[in-house]
Parts: sequence; structure tokens; C-alpha cells
Amino acid sequence: MAHPRILFVCMGNICRSPLAEAAFRHAAEEAGFVVSVDSAGTGGWHAGDPPDRRAQDEALRHGIDISGYRARQVARKDFRDFDLVLALDADNLADLKRMAPADGTAELGLLLDYAPGREGESVLDPYYGSRAGFARTWADVEAAAGGLVGRLQAKASQSGS
Repeated sequence: MAHPRILFVCMGNICRSPLAEAAFRHAAEEAGFVVSVDSAGTGGWHAGDPPDRRAQDEALRHGIDISGYRARQVARKDFRDFDLVLALDADNLADLKRMAPADGTAELGLLLDYAPGREGESVLDPYYGSRAGFARTWADVEAAAGGLVGRLQAKASQSGS
């Protein structure tokens, strides 16, 4: 079986989803687990832009450089190209469900469903707040990233991959 393909989605793809991508990529790397990962936004107004400076700063505090990431909008093909498309909040999950084409094969869900005790919750959108909000967002996505890697590893070992 090929390695898991995961897409993280928030509204503009400049704060939460790039941080989720970075945290998950790092957690998978630390675990020696091969994955394909990307992030996108349900809206396209930031397409081509780097992550918010505060998101970049927060990732750097954890030794991860996301300055090369570029925002993009979710595309129809993402629902076929990825195995799992994880929204950072319920509104974006609802948008994804509306956007999903009939031939989409990706499983849709919420990122915090992978953080024990946080199922059904949304990751804080720090965009209009202070830098402290970015630290809270990082804590959320990091907790979920670890849970997601663990769950994917367990699934891979059950299937004999």
C-alpha cells in the first residue's frame, strides 16, 4: 500500500492549515513514518502567499521553517488525490462536504478528532488575535498530529504495510 496522503484545510491557508501541515510532517518524520502531506484553504484570496508571519514565527519556535509554503485553494482533484482531508474547524468541514465531487474518494474529517479528548472541536483561528493565539493553535495541531501519526501507523501495521 502506498504511503498515506493527507491534506489539511482551513479558510485561507495562511495560519492554521500550514501549521497543521508542519506539525504533522514533523511528527511523521520523527516517527519514521512516510507520508505525503499538503495544506489548502477553502477560499482562494491568499493563493500564492506565504503563511502569516506570526505562523512562520511560531513554527520557527519549534525548529520548523514554513517560509517556503504557499497558500492554495482546495481543488476538486484533492478529493481524489488525498486519502484524508482534515478540516481545522466545523465550518470548513461543511464547506468541504459541499465542495466534494461525486467521484471523490478522500475521507473527510476534523483534525482535532485525532487529539484525545478534543473530538469534534475546532482549532482556534488566531488570525485576528495576538501571537499567543498562534502558540495555542500550534499546541492544538501538534497534539492532533501525534494522534494522527499513531492512528495511521496502527492502521498500516494492521494492513501489513
